[in-house]
Formats: sequence, C-alpha cells, structure tokens
Amino acid sequence: MAHLHSFLPFLLLLSNFSHPSHGDVGTSSQYSPPFLPTACYGFDPGQFPSSNLFAAAGNGIWDNGAACGRQYLVRCISAAEQGTCSGELIQVRIVDFALTAVSQPSIDGTTMVLSDTAFGTIANSSATSINIEFQQI
Repeated sequence: MAHLHSFLPFLLLLSNFSHPSHGDVGTSSQYSPPFLPTACYGFDPGQFPSSNLFAAAGNGIWDNGAACGRQYLVRCISAAEQGTCSGELIQVRIVDFALTAVSQPSIDGTTMVLSDTAFGTIANSSATSINIEFQQI
C-alpha cells in the first residue's frame, strides 16, 4: 500500500491534466538539429534531457527568458489532418527561444517549437503544425 501512495501525487497530476480546463491550449511546430547554441544555455550540451524531449519557447511563453528550464507536460489534441496525434503525453524542458533558434521551426509563430524527437512522440512527424494542450509543472 505504501508503494501506491508514492505514485499518488503523479497520478493526481495526470488526472488533473486530462481535464481540459487545467491546461493551456496552443500550437506547436518542430525543429531539427543543429540545436546549439541556445538562447538559454549557449553551447552547454548538458542542457538537453537524455530523452531529447525539449522545446524552444514561442513569444507567448518566453517571458523575457524566464521560460528557460521550465518543464511542461504536452500532448497533441488535434491537427489539420485526422489521425496525426498519437495520444502520448510527454514532458519537455524549455532550452531555447523560437525566434532566435539556430534551426528554423517547421512553422513560425507557434506557442512551442518541439524538438523533432518530442514532436514525433506526440504526433506524426510529417505534420508541420499541431494543436497542443500544455501545462507547466
């Protein structure tokens, strides 16, 4: 029983995230290498999670650089082409600012630009833009 209690906060977070009113809604595109340097941590390769699930913040969440290092739960909720979303929920770390990223996003002006690995985990990687639900954790 104690083992279940250690997972309870995580399960509550996930159940809260699945309710539409608890997350923000935005758009996402993707970008591919090169990823360095970044607006947050320059040439430090340690900024990237080993999972390669990271993102560049768009204007709406950049917050004058305060977004650097923030963690978000992200999932694809819809796209122009039916069947694009995988249904996966991922956690990403903000490491860059979309407007100054070395590699250009597949579409400009999105809320969050996901690494190609992160984007491909929650959506068909052939899509250029998706609608996302995201929540800072």
